Amino acid sequence: MKKYLLYVLAMQFVIGCKTNPETAPKPQFEHDITEGPTPWTSDVFELEEEDFTFGIISDLNGGEREGVYSTAVAQLNRLEPTFVLSVGDLIDGGTEDVEQLTKEWDSFDERTAKLNMPFFYLGGNHDLTNPTMRKFWKNRMGPRYYHFVYENVLFLMLDSEDYEEERMQEIYEARAEAIKVLDGLVEGKFEDTEYFHMQERRVGGMSSDQLGYFKNVLQRYPNVRWTFVLMHKPLWMREDDKGLGALEEALANHPYTVINGHFHSFSHRKRNGRNYTILGTTGGSQNPADSLSFDHITLVRMAKEPVITHLKMEGILDETGQIPKE
Repeated sequence: MKKYLLYVLAMQFVIGCKTNPETAPKPQFEHDITEGPTPWTSDVFELEEEDFTFGIISDLNGGEREGVYSTAVAQLNRLEPTFVLSVGDLIDGGTEDVEQLTKEWDSFDERTAKLNMPFFYLGGNHDLTNPTMRKFWKNRMGPRYYHFVYENVLFLMLDSEDYEEERMQEIYEARAEAIKVLDGLVEGKFEDTEYFHMQERRVGGMSSDQLGYFKNVLQRYPNVRWTFVLMHKPLWMREDDKGLGALEEALANHPYTVINGHFHSFSHRKRNGRNYTILGTTGGSQNPADSLSFDHITLVRMAKEPVITHLKMEGILDETGQIPKE
């Protein structure tokens, strides 16, 4: 009889954990940011099964098309991932005007606040164009690169605009001159500008400090289920010591997936036996002649291995058969 009563009490506790949020186990979420702002909107997650799902959005900017991102937010709320990640270019940026930066980030945050789940920020070249914008990011979002662990899955959030301040200023000034050419304010061809020939324009760069940070993270978490490496520009295309090569070596014995944006055109390849994906857009400018330049949302279901699904926004409809509005 005593054994039976103990069994009943144990079962009541288990059932209570499933139904009572006060006693239910909390999802595992770890990070190393101890003070100041954090580059995510919330650390409260809805409890799910072990094979959780997260969403990813790609480039909004480089010519944002009004209304697309707001629609993506409404669609993500219907799909209900546990959280949403980004791969950068969240504002137009490219300015040292703090008032303008405040206005643009307020606009982005106002739309993002309508998500029903946490959102994780990641900077792109539009978000981190110059030292002023880098300081603005730090004061508002915290670290430019960071990591977190959710349900024993490791996420490495890289800064692909991680240059020495002097080099960042050089890139910023060259970019400003190139934009004058593109806008017709100065005669010439974009292909002849200094900025066009800078490898940072396409593949970015990362510092030895950032590399050391992520190597240390990998040493701290040697037995996670999976590692996701997110960045804006494809650092893995850069072949010198400011590219991803050394971090790829550190990841060699880990199951991992790499995802980035920047090119506004979807592509996928196998590299080092792993999946490397460049996302399309979630509101950024598109090349009408490029069939792989499309708006989409990415959903990743973390089962034994990640199951990655790219959903074109034009195909995510509400109960009336219409694209949902915010």
